[in-house]
Amino acid sequence: MKIGTMLGATGPGGLDDLINTARQVEAAGLDNIWLANIFGLDAITSLAIIGREVPRIGLGTAVTPTYPRHPTAIAQQALTTAAATENRFTLGIGLSHQVVIENMLGMSYDKPAKHMREYLSVLMPLARGETANFAGEEYKVQGLALDIPEATPMPVVVAALGPVMLKIARELADGTNTWMVGPKTMASHIAPAIGPDATIVGGVPIVLTNNIDQAKEQIAKDLVIYGQLPSYRAMLDREGAGGPADIAIVGDENTLRGEIKRFEDAGVTDFNAAIVATEDGAFERTLEFLSSMK
Repeated sequence: MKIGTMLGATGPGGLDDLINTARQVEAAGLDNIWLANIFGLDAITSLAIIGREVPRIGLGTAVTPTYPRHPTAIAQQALTTAAATENRFTLGIGLSHQVVIENMLGMSYDKPAKHMREYLSVLMPLARGETANFAGEEYKVQGLALDIPEATPMPVVVAALGPVMLKIARELADGTNTWMVGPKTMASHIAPAIGPDATIVGGVPIVLTNNIDQAKEQIAKDLVIYGQLPSYRAMLDREGAGGPADIAIVGDENTLRGEIKRFEDAGVTDFNAAIVATEDGAFERTLEFLSSMK
């Protein structure tokens, strides 16, 4: 199982900060950095810049929303980033949430699964260096190919949690990129639905600390929104978790090692450690521990 870390969700948000953190993560020997795309820096563009500064580590978005970008546009941008980073880039995409797409952006979130199926029907041929030909209700693309010579076929993973979305990801994409999914739910729900040989990214809050109660209290406060959004709430309910703090990996080295092993045993191929800096030195200490597991 590869071990990486999440940037941009709970850590520094400036581009220089992200580059410096990526250098730390690469020096620690981790396999990947995953960059969240919320309401700050554009994740795909940022990873193109980071990848030019940090030469070895794998790069991926976790995740870029589909609705605001035409699939041909995101393919062109993502393949350019892949070319700029010697094809170390994985495109992670997702639907986002109804409150964002409808309430903030004023777009329809009426048939999200149908939207994703059509989106991938256009995106995946382009990601593999092929010509896109598709006629659907939302997207109609005929005879379009992208000429980006340095880019090789690019992996695409989908933020798929429910049964329908997992089926779509299994049929059309290269895997799934998860968040707020515990090891029990990963083993019983995600891994069987996505199938063998798929990439399964497992994102979870984590911190190495002896101040367990304090850390969990801060995680519960900082990540409260993820216990309220329907897609994540459904995964927490499957796990029997009250909120994000109950899914977080918090404690000493033995605790962290054992919980990460549970994710590996559950089928996760890429562990995405969202290090939560609950106290001074927590990020560096947790990163050093993750380095020791490589």
